[in-house]
Amino acid sequence: MKKDNSNKLNVFPSKKSGRILAYDNDNLQMPGKIMEMGLLPETSFRILYSAPFGGPLYIEFGEEKSRIALRREEARFIIVEAV
Repeated sequence: MKKDNSNKLNVFPSKKSGRILAYDNDNLQMPGKIMEMGLLPETSFRILYSAPFGGPLYIEFGEEKSRIALRREEARFIIVEAV
């Protein structure tokens, strides 16, 4: 049975606001730096830009509007919802 990936950050639409719900870390492969960067559950975010050809996502998050670039391989571990 294939997992539903429609609620993952790596496929979230640009310019939309969302909220991080949890992590998909069943195989314990999620990079620890995701949490170290402040991408924690209940954090609000917006994808500012999605680079073409599988490039990184440029994300603004948190109350202080921090900005980071996150690889899609890392973003696939983050479960989100639109707000």
